[in-house]
Amino acid sequence: MVSYLSFLLPFAPFFVTFLLFFLLVEQISYLRKKRNVPGPNIILPFLGNAISLITKPTSFWEVQADLAASLGFSVNYIIGRFIVFIRNTELSHLIFANVRPDAFLLVGHPFGKKLFGEHNMIYMFGQDHKDLRRQIAPNFTPRALSTYTALQQIIILQHLRSWERLSSESPGKPISLRLLARDMNLETSQTVFVGRYLSREARDKFRDDYNLFNTGLMKLPFDLPGFAFRNARLAVERLVETLSDCATQSKKRMSEGDEPSCLIDFWMQETVREIAESQTAPPHSSDVEIGSYLFDFLFASQDASTSSLLWAVTLLDSHPDVLRRVREEVSRIWSPESDTLISAEQLREMKYTQAVAREVIRYRPPATLVPHIAMKDFPLTESYTIPKGTIVFPSVYESSFQGFTEADRFEPERFSEDRQEEVVFKRNYLAFGAGPHQCVGQRYALNHLVLFIAMFVTVLDFKRHRTEGCDEIMYCPTICPKDGCRVSLSRRCSRYPNLSLN
Repeated sequence: MVSYLSFLLPFAPFFVTFLLFFLLVEQISYLRKKRNVPGPNIILPFLGNAISLITKPTSFWEVQADLAASLGFSVNYIIGRFIVFIRNTELSHLIFANVRPDAFLLVGHPFGKKLFGEHNMIYMFGQDHKDLRRQIAPNFTPRALSTYTALQQIIILQHLRSWERLSSESPGKPISLRLLARDMNLETSQTVFVGRYLSREARDKFRDDYNLFNTGLMKLPFDLPGFAFRNARLAVERLVETLSDCATQSKKRMSEGDEPSCLIDFWMQETVREIAESQTAPPHSSDVEIGSYLFDFLFASQDASTSSLLWAVTLLDSHPDVLRRVREEVSRIWSPESDTLISAEQLREMKYTQAVAREVIRYRPPATLVPHIAMKDFPLTESYTIPKGTIVFPSVYESSFQGFTEADRFEPERFSEDRQEEVVFKRNYLAFGAGPHQCVGQRYALNHLVLFIAMFVTVLDFKRHRTEGCDEIMYCPTICPKDGCRVSLSRRCSRYPNLSLN
């Protein structure tokens, strides 16, 4: 060992010199890309500001937003990647409108391509992307959405009942809704997306794997055994395999003439029809591809929906007049004692509750950032060009507080028929994205939030247990109240509706 060290000792100055040279080149490269744009002037080697992003994500993005106040954008450096944070709404639209091979690639996550796998709707553009969106259009017709709302309501009611029971078992001790809402949304997604094709045992494994995926999203991207990112990537592979098997089963049932009972059935019914007419399968319709796209739906809906449900409870608690008006409207239209589900017509009648749901999403957009990668140098402004390879983060959150009347106020009336701020300030309402990758399932997401609000406030009484900083934003990976929304619950209606899944 001593002789080995003696052999290396003469080379030590060369190693040190090479390391210092490498660090100097990295720093110079960063400064050349940065130019005069607001951002840190000195960066840690390789890691950059990754530590603060992982440990304190809320403050990290707040600092980026503050730095971007003057030019509308700011820069930073994360794990060997130069990043641009965009605060200005018009600059964000410029990114969203230019998802193409010679401009930007939507990535969903800074290291998402490795995490999500080969077949992924997020990374598609051009004609392939248009063809796939055409194929999935039957998934969100009024008939399909009506099927989903029935499933959504039954699962919501089942979970509200279990939440109330859990709260009653520990009187005076609040329960956190974050994990409970996440489990409810996962069961909703499983049932709505693939329904009867997922056994109880498969659902349990599915939940465990999705939790591994969720954990890996917020960790450093070390694809090595034992690391959370590796566990997440392997979990995604298993999830896609499970969803691919569901597609196989659905194709068989739809080819036999069964009626659709979930999203994959509506999708496969149309696919089977196209195959019968043309004697050839449409593009992107293999079971593995469909399983991957179903995972995209799950990723897009699951955590974003959980975030919105938690903020809905939080904001209704802190705005009792809004809560009162929602309860009055819902009680005029639907009663839990009726033992019937909220119909599509009744859902449309809940104008104020829908306005509340839209304002929840505006005030606290769940997916605050939409990362893209610059495929080539791209002129962002007259004086600054985004370098090729940069990860660009248009901020949906910042746009939500631009343009709107008194944007810092939670005010559902802005979405009333008189004010129609969703039309007047349409370019600032980016919670569902913009451009070719705008969320195809936004009506489904809004229906889910409206149904949850209507049933939650009608079936249950709730008391939020507030602590200092409980309403501060926490990234997990979408934004949630810092305390996880801790409440005490009790039954408000005389009895629960007598409804169940067939």
